[in-house]
This record gives sequence, C-alpha cells and structure tokens, in this order.
Amino acid sequence: MPRYYFDLKDRAGTAIDEEGVDLRDIEAAQDEAAHALGGMARDAAANAHGSGAEQMEIAVRDDDGPVMTVRFSFKISRKRRS
Repeated sequence: MPRYYFDLKDRAGTAIDEEGVDLRDIEAAQDEAAHALGGMARDAAANAHGSGAEQMEIAVRDDDGPVMTVRFSFKISRKRRS
C-alpha cells in the first residue's frame, strides 16, 4: 500500500507532513486531500474578519515525489458592516 504525504499551505505558511498515511491508491489520496482542504476552508471562513481573500492548498506526494496539488480559494466581499 503506498504512503502519501499531505503538505498544507496557506497564508500562515507551509506545514510539511513528515509521517504520511498509507492509502490504497491515488483516488483515496485525492479524497483525503479534498476532505482535509474542506476542513481548512471551513475554519478559515469561520475565522474571517471583514472582507478578504483566502487561498489554501494541499500538495500530495508519495515516496517518489509530487503526485497532485489540490487548491481552494474564496473571497469575502462585505457590502455593509454590522
């Protein structure tokens, strides 16, 4: 079973995955990356203050090198202040 590593990148910087996780195939790695990115996006939106843009990504690699990059971005444009 291949081992995949998920390096997280957002405006705070990059967190390198040193441990990785064993998954059955590349589709399982894509599902894992998409699920993790969804959590990152949810947290970023919940903690957003005012207008702004956010971009985040997960670079997936295996023992042979890069496999895929999954990116997500969103923008909040407030029309009014509360």
